[in-house]
Amino acid sequence: MTDGRNKTRRSQAWFGAQGRSGMVYRSWMRNQGLGHEVFDGRPVIGIATSASELAPCNAHLTRVAEAVKRGVWQAGGLPLQFPTMATGETLMRPTAMLYRNLMAMEVEELIRANPLDGVVLLSGCDKTTPAMLMGAASVDLPAVMVTGGPMLNGKYRGHDVGSGTHVWKFEEDLKTGRMTEEECFFAEGCMARSNGHCMTMGTASTMACMAEALGMQLPGSAAWPAVDSRRMEIAQAAGQRIVEMVEEELRPSRILTREAFENAIRVNAAIGGSTNAIIHLTAIAGRVGVDLRLQDFDDLARVVPTLVNLMPSGKYLMEDFCYAGGLPAVLAELLRGKLLHGDAITVTGRSIAEDTENAECFDSDVITSLDAPFQQAGNGTAVLHGNLCPDGAVIKQSAASPHLMTHRGPARVFDSPEAYHEVADDPDVDIDENTVIVIRNAGPKGYPGMPEVSNVPLPAKLLKAGVKDMVRICDGRMSGTGYGTVVLHVAPEAAVGGPLALVRDGDPVVLDVPNRILRLDVDDAELARRREEWRAPAERHTGGYAWLYTQNVEQADRGADFGFLRGSRGHEVPRDSH
Repeated sequence: MTDGRNKTRRSQAWFGAQGRSGMVYRSWMRNQGLGHEVFDGRPVIGIATSASELAPCNAHLTRVAEAVKRGVWQAGGLPLQFPTMATGETLMRPTAMLYRNLMAMEVEELIRANPLDGVVLLSGCDKTTPAMLMGAASVDLPAVMVTGGPMLNGKYRGHDVGSGTHVWKFEEDLKTGRMTEEECFFAEGCMARSNGHCMTMGTASTMACMAEALGMQLPGSAAWPAVDSRRMEIAQAAGQRIVEMVEEELRPSRILTREAFENAIRVNAAIGGSTNAIIHLTAIAGRVGVDLRLQDFDDLARVVPTLVNLMPSGKYLMEDFCYAGGLPAVLAELLRGKLLHGDAITVTGRSIAEDTENAECFDSDVITSLDAPFQQAGNGTAVLHGNLCPDGAVIKQSAASPHLMTHRGPARVFDSPEAYHEVADDPDVDIDENTVIVIRNAGPKGYPGMPEVSNVPLPAKLLKAGVKDMVRICDGRMSGTGYGTVVLHVAPEAAVGGPLALVRDGDPVVLDVPNRILRLDVDDAELARRREEWRAPAERHTGGYAWLYTQNVEQADRGADFGFLRGSRGHEVPRDSH
């Protein structure tokens, strides 16, 4: 029996209950070998793990959970591990993004429905980190994130190779005859040689850094490789810290403030992070009532230089970033330049300035200074507007070609990425280096799920001719490991009648990144006539989750969350059914 202390703790509504209800809750838990003393009112800590062999980036999280458990026991809490779904980008079809909102909903409801006082969130691949943060934010119980860490650097023929980034490079080499099928097959095993997520500054690494920049992850957590013993050390420390956070009632709503999101946006610019961070940060902000707008990502990032020399924008990888000082070194440099809100609170209970006051950079070629940055300010993600994207579109300048940042060319339109791939290798395809490739119906509702299809490979005939880059425009996303002059997240998307749906082959398209313009050079009267002729695509889904998704998903500029999931629903203890 419980001794009755800490009756106000949330978990005691279950384990401190009298009569039949308390007996049911405690006795069934004891079939796991738990003694009666663990129901004495100590903090009950959930360990939400997205470990799954179907999500290779997350497969090792069961071992990370064991380290968290040690920390919880050491701090006097009761750790209880539970599984969540895993939205692995590598295998899921049609796209893992389709399931981010489902995972967020699951995480929220599992936390709320169970006798938990706090939770440690174990994530890895791209969508698991934002999904868990979204769910935890909507419950607002004390929470700390532990990401699973990047893989070790890839090694191929004496050179570092990056997961994702080198997939695109090797594909180009294969198409142009610079690489054989046998060499490509061998290279596959060289890219992913340990547990962990992508070791480039793709979306997984970016979102791990965003969790740390937001204050939801312990300092230094983002960069330790998955197989480094210090990954387990920091997981154990998170287990200890979450018990303290329960005692302090330090909840996400105190951490995820407007200032925290502004910090994250500027950190994303400094690390050369993924454009996908825009979608995810906007969605997380919506859960805590922070009015984060697409334009904020341009306005706040313009003054921030790129400090981190990592693929796909640079040459190094996350293992190098870690040994160079990791994110704390970047934060310290940005704070030195007064580019962050230093008083923003983190899961440590201290300010971000206090957390990083002793941070050092150990390799100035990997993490550069504000005085001699890897790329000058103004090279971060740009937000575009114009008659092709009334609600905005984005382009990652640091991964694009300078000579294409102002460009005018004829459109070649494809109604799906699959339609483009059908002709991409045709030697007679009517596309030249000046063409603007437009791919539509790849947005949140249209695909559905807004897949990472925007950075399509160039036509084989142009690659063989030595063309390295072209302007591509899409209402979908691209992998954070990708590169090229690719305009993404065009909103509204074509499937809901956005202007992208009205583009026709040969229409002149103007891209002017310095002036933040994306425009179709077709007069308004002609566009109005085309709109009269346009018909919405037939609904492909009449039931199931895909139907729920297409009926409720918001546009890219709103974070592609479900409207009915915005805001916090709290952690009120559900009614007892016993």
